[in-house]
Amino acid sequence: MVNKIEKVIYTAHATSTGGRDGTTRTSDGLLDLKLAVPKEMGGPGAGVNPEQLFASGYSACFIGAMKFVAGTQKIALPADTSIKAAVGIGQIPQGFGIEVALEVSIPGMDKAAAEALVAKAHEVCPYSNATRGNIEVTITVV
Repeated sequence: MVNKIEKVIYTAHATSTGGRDGTTRTSDGLLDLKLAVPKEMGGPGAGVNPEQLFASGYSACFIGAMKFVAGTQKIALPADTSIKAAVGIGQIPQGFGIEVALEVSIPGMDKAAAEALVAKAHEVCPYSNATRGNIEVTITVV
């Protein structure tokens, strides 16, 4: 089942050329990057790669979802809340796939409370909703 957005609030636009050995640029020019295949995949590693961009986007978005959940529960989320995201790429029978591991740190929050907040955030995060059932996503609260 596809989840249809009722009303689009924002649309990001980016143009990429050259694939993994090219460039990517957002329509507003705020992101303008050289892309390169990582050394681990036989490339020069002299640029950003799509997995790094995905890790950055997912982790930032997930903190946004945590802030949303915390706000609905009238909980103050510490300013130094952080997420270390790891995005792995490898072969699957149909070609290539990715997996994600998120390591969430909420300093000063009781671990059980943090885990409950993270579980709720995983239900509302757009990246979590997009990946659910498609790729392996592991979330750990440290």
